[in-house]
Amino acid sequence: MSDWFKFGSKSDAPESSPVIDMDKKEQIKTAVRNELAQANAQLLVENMNNKCFKACITRPGPSLSSSEETCLLRCQERYMDAFNIISRSYHTRLSRERMDSITSEIDKTL
Repeated sequence: MSDWFKFGSKSDAPESSPVIDMDKKEQIKTAVRNELAQANAQLLVENMNNKCFKACITRPGPSLSSSEETCLLRCQERYMDAFNIISRSYHTRLSRERMDSITSEIDKTL
């Protein structure tokens, strides 16, 4: 038979494979989390700016009118408030589901 079917078997693995130490692994995880958080924050601001600009700026010009400034400020505040409410609800739901999952796993072992 061909060696293609043996690929990935334990006999093909090197005798000693390099192991990333736990500190390095945690550093990588933290860096990835930070990058994701930064990307999410940039996306939030971009979406907020686009939505509020469309809602508040009816006639683009060299400067904003006082009513446009007020509209932008209120729109951004409402957008952030809504985002925070949704975010808290989502995290609460995830925590509850995690606890339910842990509880059901404990119940299964008993």
